[in-house]
Amino acid sequence: MAKQGVRVTMLDMASAVDDRPRAAHYAPCAIRELRRAGALDAVRAQGVVPGAMCWRKRHPDWEVAVKVDDFVQRSNPDMMTVLPLGQLGQVLMAEGQKEKNIEFRFGHEVVSVGQDDGGAWATCKLSDGGETVVRGDYLCGCDGANSIVRRTLFGERFDGFTWDAQIIATNVYYPLDKMGFEDINFIIDPEDYYMAARITQDGMWRVSYGEDPSFDKEAVLKNQPIKYERMLPGHPKPGDYKITNVGPYRIHQRCAEKMRVGRIAIAADAAHLCNPFGGMGLTGGLVDAGGLADCLIGIAKGWADPEEILDLYCKKRREMYHTVINPVSSDNFRRVSSKDPDKTAKEDEVINMYRQAGVDPEMKKIVDGFMYGPCYDFTQHYNKNASAKI
Repeated sequence: MAKQGVRVTMLDMASAVDDRPRAAHYAPCAIRELRRAGALDAVRAQGVVPGAMCWRKRHPDWEVAVKVDDFVQRSNPDMMTVLPLGQLGQVLMAEGQKEKNIEFRFGHEVVSVGQDDGGAWATCKLSDGGETVVRGDYLCGCDGANSIVRRTLFGERFDGFTWDAQIIATNVYYPLDKMGFEDINFIIDPEDYYMAARITQDGMWRVSYGEDPSFDKEAVLKNQPIKYERMLPGHPKPGDYKITNVGPYRIHQRCAEKMRVGRIAIAADAAHLCNPFGGMGLTGGLVDAGGLADCLIGIAKGWADPEEILDLYCKKRREMYHTVINPVSSDNFRRVSSKDPDKTAKEDEVINMYRQAGVDPEMKKIVDGFMYGPCYDFTQHYNKNASAKI
């Protein structure tokens, strides 16, 4: 938006970019948004373009169910790229600081929002204990699963459900590649299911595994070495690896009843949640943000009717959640945590589709096209013959 001449103020309650272990894989439709933001060159320079992806059974001995050599589409300019989200935040902030139309305000905790016919505002608690009100024409809430913006609009209503599961996201240095693992691995098991993926150039891996949902943080940390020894190849002891982060969290499938009310809109985790297996949350969130930016650019330039295009944003992004993000991520979780790994490895529709894509170029094209499933181009609704407002 700032690159298009639209003034933007970013508010964040933290004092700096969040570096907790979170999502790291950017599918092709998310890569498009990073390119438009001017950040893709830095993301590619700092990140990793992964090799093969595979689904494995934990028993016996991490047996491969299917391996996809060109999962990331290396001939595609939008090829998947991996960079931990905290590093992406630094890249985007550095890019934003080049623009005169964007301002970053850390230490601003949004405690309430409001709107009238002339604009919208956020009341912020400052890190020094003070308070301020930030005003604008529109307000976009990207403030996460516990969004104050969403709660202001809808209270505690957030349609969907919480899985009876807990995921532990860990960042670890352990040479899984030397033990036969590919760059992206989904391990099917009713108890010891997990995803293991290389996420940095210096050999850090993200290992996200299922844990007893009744465990608190202390119990999670106590059980982590036991889980690692049981589920990772080589059955490592704590001295065999170096963990840099451990992040437990509950997983949900939820979507707000609307993604826009008047001059206030929500996007990404503030608007919808899904489990992490398959990276649909991060990708969907970036595509939300890019789509909402296009809507607001169209409004600012006089190319789009505000009511019409923001209603369309709400309709299309919720539609993408319910038809793509929710079903795909839900199926991925059910697959990786299958109670019958042998049957899943042999009969699962998606695993068999990947097998066919390995020998059938036409099926490979279809599978590659699925990567663009969450996309929607709001600029097709512009009327550029209309007079500009900025």
